[in-house]
Amino acid sequence: MATAVREELAKAQRSAMHLEMRDSYMLDDPEFIRWQEGHREDPDDRASWWRPWLDVVQEATQRGVVMRRLRVVSEPISDYIRYEYDLTFTNVAAGEIVRWLPRSRGHDLLLPALDGWVMDEQTVILHHFTGDGQWSSTGMETFHDPALAKQYATAYEAAWQRAIPHEEYRPS
Repeated sequence: MATAVREELAKAQRSAMHLEMRDSYMLDDPEFIRWQEGHREDPDDRASWWRPWLDVVQEATQRGVVMRRLRVVSEPISDYIRYEYDLTFTNVAAGEIVRWLPRSRGHDLLLPALDGWVMDEQTVILHHFTGDGQWSSTGMETFHDPALAKQYATAYEAAWQRAIPHEEYRPS
């Protein structure tokens, strides 16, 4: 599923915005299950947690792409969001800028219906999930549509301004 994102990110020149709005994703993910069983990544043992995705992120950010991830969350946060929070140091280490937006801070914002990416304000990649957080049969859709990208980017920027930087966010 992530192939579309990797391909578009490889082409990105300026920006990559990722919007995540669900309180859980793929609860059967083996890494999430390991976390539930008590496993925690050791920030001092980079080799143990550095994954191929982080290579993709680092390559993009090193060539000057500003990569931002915005997570819109319910509070108190779900176990899955706590898992993501615990792992976010890996995203930051790869060069991403991450912010958290508690839903209560976005009560008057109009956000898209689907999670997704905006690359260079030209391309939108939408993620389709089932109600239980699994990828749907549609998976991802890619649109090379500057007008749609502008709509997504505008909504994203409004939410980004209200969001809390990862370094300051203390989940409840």
